[in-house]
Amino acid sequence: MGFGRYLTYRLVNAAIVLFFVVLLTSVLFVKLYDVQMVNVINSQVQMEWMHYQKTHPGSGVNGTEWMARRTEALYHKYGLDRPYWERVWILTKNTLKFDFGNMQIQIFGTYSAAKAIWMALPKTILLFTTATMVTILLGILLGVKSAQNPGSLLDRTISVLAMLTTSLPMWWLGMLFILIFVVELGWLPVNLYATVAVNSWGDLLLKMTLPLLTIVTVSFGGWAWIIRNIMIGTLQEDYILVARAKGVPERKVIYGHALRASAPPIVTMVIFALLGSMSGAIITEVVFNWPGMGRLYWTAITQNAVNLVVGLTYIFTLLYLLSMILADLMYAWLDPRVKVGASTIV
Repeated sequence: MGFGRYLTYRLVNAAIVLFFVVLLTSVLFVKLYDVQMVNVINSQVQMEWMHYQKTHPGSGVNGTEWMARRTEALYHKYGLDRPYWERVWILTKNTLKFDFGNMQIQIFGTYSAAKAIWMALPKTILLFTTATMVTILLGILLGVKSAQNPGSLLDRTISVLAMLTTSLPMWWLGMLFILIFVVELGWLPVNLYATVAVNSWGDLLLKMTLPLLTIVTVSFGGWAWIIRNIMIGTLQEDYILVARAKGVPERKVIYGHALRASAPPIVTMVIFALLGSMSGAIITEVVFNWPGMGRLYWTAITQNAVNLVVGLTYIFTLLYLLSMILADLMYAWLDPRVKVGASTIV
């Protein structure tokens, strides 16, 4: 099969995986959703009955019968009178269409589930994509320099930094940075991380400084060490030795030959770093009250917002699958052998 058919094959596989993840999530959460909706309906019926009594005094309407009819009507409206598997299918279908319902949560104000997700997603991408890019650049620069001079002072320093920084819990380092830069030194406003809401892009970027510094500090040493090990192996290849023997400039040998040949595993690391940072965003965003997907997930769990949990799970899965497909495309661009392999698939 050609590369185009291979890409179609991967897209179809991703769609099937996404469907079954959403279906399984619906199976797990529909019962909890039913319990939550029953409580919401009961509270709504009680409030409506109290309002009816105030607006229709002396009407003689039997309260028990009125509330029973109203409850039955709301059960029908929200589909609670339908069979279990039908409710599972409805939740699955609505989730796949990005219809996460009208569940309200308290974060940045009150918003529907879908609106809250679309507000939080860009902020998580902004923080963690920026942090990952800075980490990658530092890791590549330090790792390449270390690989060029194995056993040097820089090489030994990077090995110590990698061991030290990757051992630090991100949440602990984040709290330590808040204590140092906000409380002790006063370089940032004291109330900067006390609330979730931000009033402008300037406030958002200011609030981004410490979480960005925390993520990069914890991650860059390990990246440098891994890239150093990958590059050392690549620099021993015959074509690198031939290029040097031909007098190719060292900079071109390193960045034009060795680094590009090492790119596929590095791309894999980049993809999984982005995905891992987003899945680990709950702890980081809660520590810094960052208004992103991780903070939203935590809020949804604490407030039992089932629709929001299902929607967030769907979005995270979709991002993961799209990232895997993007990695395939980048492999094909970086390494022509991937295209050759794709054309031989039967």
